[in-house]
Amino acid sequence: MGPAQQPSYPDQVAVEAAVARLRTQPPLVFAGECDELKAKIGAVARGEAFLLQGGDCAETFAGVTADNVRNKLRVILQMAVVLTYAASVPVVKLGRLAGQYAKPRSSDFETRDGITLPAYRGDAVNGYEFSEDSRRHDPQRLVDVYNASAATLNLVRAFVTGGYADLRQVHAWNTDFVRESTAGQRYEEMANDIARALTFMKAIGADPDEFHRVDFHSSHEALVLEYEHAMTRIDSRTQLPYDVSGHFVWIGERTRQLDGAHVEMLRHIQNPIGVKLGPTTSADDALALAGRLNPDNEPGRLTFITRFGAARIRDGLPQLIEKVTAAGVEVAWVCDPMHGNTFEASSGYKTRRFDDVIDEVQGFFDVHRSLGTWPGGIHVELTGDDVTECVGGGELLDEAGLADRYESVCDPRLNRVQSLELAFLVAKMLRQA
Repeated sequence: MGPAQQPSYPDQVAVEAAVARLRTQPPLVFAGECDELKAKIGAVARGEAFLLQGGDCAETFAGVTADNVRNKLRVILQMAVVLTYAASVPVVKLGRLAGQYAKPRSSDFETRDGITLPAYRGDAVNGYEFSEDSRRHDPQRLVDVYNASAATLNLVRAFVTGGYADLRQVHAWNTDFVRESTAGQRYEEMANDIARALTFMKAIGADPDEFHRVDFHSSHEALVLEYEHAMTRIDSRTQLPYDVSGHFVWIGERTRQLDGAHVEMLRHIQNPIGVKLGPTTSADDALALAGRLNPDNEPGRLTFITRFGAARIRDGLPQLIEKVTAAGVEVAWVCDPMHGNTFEASSGYKTRRFDDVIDEVQGFFDVHRSLGTWPGGIHVELTGDDVTECVGGGELLDEAGLADRYESVCDPRLNRVQSLELAFLVAKMLRQA
């Protein structure tokens, strides 16, 4: 039995050529940046900061444009400023981008009109178009993933250091279609408060660096092992291995087998790492994973990202937290309120109810509050665009409206207004935490 959820490449020589090419490419991120993020997640584990992880369900090569990347960055910056200002808590910003090109699938094949082809596994593996040529697993795409991730990171770094993330831009992040919404109007009021505070700070001669730039890190699911192996390098400072494809990588719900290849690979790298835990996870599974992935119990090294579904979180999460906490395990707890709440709308679209997303986050906070532990963050699939993929929210998007702008190639994402609304609701929960 080979590793779970891997591509099946017909031509091994082509795979070796792609991997050899990747091995010679410069790192996408640096070991020191990974260490900085690990320290920040250590603060999350201690209850001193909150993690906001957000971005696309599955990135596409076609989506690597300046507008698209800026829009995603903008919604994360807006959410972070809402959480920081409304809840008075430092926010660690982690993009689900610059590497999120592979998707695990429950079925290897897809049938349409009597034709069966390999399932779409993300642009890292094959194409979305339903044709034999497009759906073939092509190792050259791994080199394309590297190039697309490099271009994305280049844009993100330019925006973040070039003044776009400056707090004085806080009004400019609220574009027209958001401003007309209730959440957008609340944001405008808050932006006015922040602008006044900044003017006051300037008047008394205080103008710290933190107002002008922001720390922003990248993350993705470490799914295709050929890619992650090829992007693992020995750090010249410490002689230890880092996966330089992203700052933070995680193991998915379908690939977290204790004796599996994904756990084995991530066990050896120095990056901060995450593991998705779904409703089938026992407390003993969580302890065994922590023992294997973080044997030295280093703060910030391990994040548990729980994805139970709104109906199950209040029953399933407490015993996990209780047992892990009782064992003295250092871990940041993060809520993924997206993946346990997917259903098929009457129109055939895969969707999520905004109320279910909120209910799962509320359940996550309730459980932590009752146990005296820290609800460390949220992991959200979102886009910077005005899409119609999740139903509900302040705009009252209904199932019939999904057809307007359903653009995801995989799972339904929150649009910008829904993301901002989520940030205000989470900020309220944080104030009470």
